[in-house]
Amino acid sequence: MPRPAHTPLGLHLARTARNVGRAFDDALAEVGGSMPTWLILISLKTHQLGNQRELADAVGIRGATLTHHLNAMEADGLVTRRRDPANRRIHQVELTEKGESAFDSMRGAALAFDQRLRRGLSEQETAVFEEVLGKLQGNIAEA
Repeated sequence: MPRPAHTPLGLHLARTARNVGRAFDDALAEVGGSMPTWLILISLKTHQLGNQRELADAVGIRGATLTHHLNAMEADGLVTRRRDPANRRIHQVELTEKGESAFDSMRGAALAFDQRLRRGLSEQETAVFEEVLGKLQGNIAEA
């Protein structure tokens, strides 16, 4: 079987995504964060989430994994959880003052990382890249 003329696009994208993800994790770790913590904090800051189930949907982390992260964040004083008085099966999650501070630190790291990724790219190249990513997402959604 002959070798393909080009690296398959999906393989190239997966490798790049893995490397970018690792570099972003490293940038967050420098300010005491992690990708799951960042996703939870930014979701709490940017969405009107009423409970843990809505948070799970926003973050894309399910069940025991989300609970594990929230337990650690609660132990670190970043969030509080309390039962909804109207429905004791539902946990409401809120940022603490320390969580707000952690969000600010990680937001700075995320913005600096985004600038690093955009280095050397024009606005037009960035727009085309975002368009191509959208098309790729659409292609897999159709399948």
